[in-house]
Amino acid sequence: MRVATWNVNSLRSRIARVEAFLERHDVDVLALQETKAREEQVPLMGLQSMGYEVAYAGTNQWNGVAVLSRVGLEDVEVGFPGQPGWGDPAESEARAIGATCGGVRVWSLYVPNGRKVDDPHYHYKLDWLARLREAAKDWRDTPTALVGDWNVAPTDEDVFDPKQFATSTHVTPRERAAFQAFLDDGYVDVVRPHAPGPEVYTYWDYYRQRFERNRGLRIDFVLGSAPFAERVTGAFIDREERAGQGASDHAPVVVDLD
Repeated sequence: MRVATWNVNSLRSRIARVEAFLERHDVDVLALQETKAREEQVPLMGLQSMGYEVAYAGTNQWNGVAVLSRVGLEDVEVGFPGQPGWGDPAESEARAIGATCGGVRVWSLYVPNGRKVDDPHYHYKLDWLARLREAAKDWRDTPTALVGDWNVAPTDEDVFDPKQFATSTHVTPRERAAFQAFLDDGYVDVVRPHAPGPEVYTYWDYYRQRFERNRGLRIDFVLGSAPFAERVTGAFIDREERAGQGASDHAPVVVDLD
């Protein structure tokens, strides 16, 4: 079974790339983030003709998450228990969707960006992660994958130049502690053993040829519960999907299970 996650940065704009990616890598389950559309706006017929069922959550041109599966799609849940909202009045954003696919619980997650340190959105991000952690404690005894764009670079190794981010979000001690808390609870970064070392990134800004110069961040992760992690046989980051015209600024992350 092959599970992948990808911040696609507009599903409508990149539907052809998504279809090609699924076929090229023979993916069984794909979690998407930043789909940027309502479900009725997305051309899903091609995916459905390829045998994929679709669980989708999206309300406007921002955020949006989905799970595509050709191995079953059950118990779909939009938003996790206790998920906080944003705005005035605060409303739950389309940032989390869970589904059981082939016996594995997959949560597609688009963690808030945080914008800048001490911005209200930064505190919303920390609250969002804390509440996700509380919900995820109840999922540890079953095969569960928390996948997606975490908007956190948990170590200096995950940043092309830590000095440039010294006063930025994604690398602050509080964000890193929030990410580490999932590992302390028993979740496992199942990709890192298969893609170790520095300069192994999943995101490159469009700004100033960041991709061509490999000045990126690792912020997209697959965190697995112990029953999920023990089934992982391999993983890789599809860096080449970030190349070429019309690419998302994120690369897909792919995990193989026995």
